[in-house]
Amino acid sequence: MPIINYVTHDGNQFEADVDVGKTVMEGATENMIDGILAECGGACSCATCHCYVDEKWGQITGTADGIEKEMLEVVNEPKETSRLSCQMTVTDEMDGLVVHLPESQY
Repeated sequence: MPIINYVTHDGNQFEADVDVGKTVMEGATENMIDGILAECGGACSCATCHCYVDEKWGQITGTADGIEKEMLEVVNEPKETSRLSCQMTVTDEMDGLVVHLPESQY
């Protein structure tokens, strides 16, 4: 089971065991990690699961495209490494993945 590392805007770090096939968003919500609200429950329709993928993991997670890319246009403080955590399905290769959470989802 891969470990996903979540880093809050103020530097607090949390790690969660997340089953392969679940999303990075589900890993946060199921482990009660603050910073990912996931108001739409993972339907890629609210952008309240915005996160920043640590740069060294970009090749593993890929980049946003399609509707996810469009949704990222409305987030606070988007960056090149911005992703919606509901659109990143956990794989074995993501063991150790680091995602940074924004100060606010609104």
